[in-house]
Amino acid sequence: MSFWIFLAIIAALIFYVINIYNRLVNERNRVKNGFAQIDVQLTRRYDLIPNLVESVKGYMTHERETLEAVIKARNTAVVNLDAAKLDPSNAAAIQQLGESEGILGNVLGRLFALSENYPDLKANENMLHFQEELASTENKVAFARQAFNDAVMGYNNTAENFPNNIIAGMFNFQLASFLEIEAEEKREAPEVAFS
Repeated sequence: MSFWIFLAIIAALIFYVINIYNRLVNERNRVKNGFAQIDVQLTRRYDLIPNLVESVKGYMTHERETLEAVIKARNTAVVNLDAAKLDPSNAAAIQQLGESEGILGNVLGRLFALSENYPDLKANENMLHFQEELASTENKVAFARQAFNDAVMGYNNTAENFPNNIIAGMFNFQLASFLEIEAEEKREAPEVAFS
């Protein structure tokens, strides 16, 4: 009789470990799926940028440094996106992508600010189209990033809760990192002047 009880306890423990392992795999796959949505939108954004630069080149001949900075930032972001695609639960790769996206956003902001100095460029249909497409893509990236970050939170919670953390450690489930894309100006404290 005690042998059967012992066997039932062992079977229940094995079933419990398998259940936790499968939940961890499912949560990690949700992270990968969430990142796939970000990948689609960022790739679309990266494909728009060279066309945008080409359309403004003729107008902004004196702004070559800014145009080169946009292309350089875009290329760096593409490389970091490719690295993050290999393993979206790799915290370092996601942080690198977030940093490069922040830099790209800043240089694009500079480009659009400079375009204000060129009335013909501001009225150009191609420029208006690219601005609209990039703005639309930025919104889609924000929604995809939120879904990804929600998946990361679910995965990390599952991996860190006890006793799941023991199983996660045994099978080398690493914690994922949130994708945070911040513009430099958002990090700076605003200046307040009282007269």
